[in-house]
Parts: sequence; C-alpha cells; structure tokens
Amino acid sequence: MSALKVAEQTAQEMAGQYVVFQTGGKQYQAIPGKTLAIEKIEGEAGAVLTFTEILLRKNSDQSVEIGAPYVDGAVLKASIVKHMRGDKIVVFRHKRRKKSRVRKGHRQPITVVRIESI
Repeated sequence: MSALKVAEQTAQEMAGQYVVFQTGGKQYQAIPGKTLAIEKIEGEAGAVLTFTEILLRKNSDQSVEIGAPYVDGAVLKASIVKHMRGDKIVVFRHKRRKKSRVRKGHRQPITVVRIESI
C-alpha cells in the first residue's frame, strides 16, 4: 500500500473524530492533524504536550462521550509548532470634556500547536 493511500485512509477514519478540551481558561475543538493557536504554554518548539482536561470526545464511530466534568481516560497529544504574539488590540480611554486621551496597544502571547493524536 502506498503512503498516499495510507494517508487517505487514516484521514477518512479520523474524519468524524474530535475532542473539546480546556486550557488557559478557554475551550478549544481539536481535530487530529490540524493546528490551533492557544494561550501561551511554556516549552520549546517541537516539544510534545499532553492535555487531560477533555470535556467532550466524539469517536469515529459517531459515539459521543461527555465528561462530568472531564472524560475519564481521554488524553490529547499535541506538539508545539511555534510561539508568537497575536494581533494588536487598541485600548483607548478618554475623559470627556477634559482633553484626556490615552491610547495603548496590547498583543497577547500565543502558542501554535499541532494536534497529533486523541
């Protein structure tokens, strides 16, 4: 079997598979092979991360497991692609009739991860 056929077969098998996990106080949907931009996590590029706070898991056979609060035994493995900063957010404060204006910017640090396996 060629590598292309194997890749297509695994993509079809994982087509309906995903999880919803929690990190940094936010929830993300993870699909195997995709990349996500999440809150900054310490680690070098290429390091493997393990997330155990899985809130929901949908298997490839269309069965859904919902955690209370987390799904037992569910583990998500991801690797760090790079660290970067998000888009600039402008914070503008003013006091009316006082000619007081303050304009500041903020860029949130983020980590880009690739989902390896569920």
